[in-house]
Amino acid sequence: MAEETDVLALVEPAVLAPCQDTEDPDLWFAERQADVEFAKTLCRTCPVREACLAGALERAEPWGVWGGEVFVGGEVVATKRGRGRPRKHHPAA
Repeated sequence: MAEETDVLALVEPAVLAPCQDTEDPDLWFAERQADVEFAKTLCRTCPVREACLAGALERAEPWGVWGGEVFVGGEVVATKRGRGRPRKHHPAA
């Protein structure tokens, strides 16, 4: 098994990853789609984004935004489905 790397140790001390420089750490585990998209946007400028994503894939993170991607059930998904039942009939486009 590969040795885990603390990705935040790779960042210069004066530079914080967006997930560390926030007043709402739950943002990376949000239920609302708008919040999830905002977290993904913040990840785009992160200096450890690639290492964060690689670590999350290696650990099969069960859920949340890691490295700018959404994880559900340990896998990257395109979008997180909201809570509740899906619509039976989709609205006309």
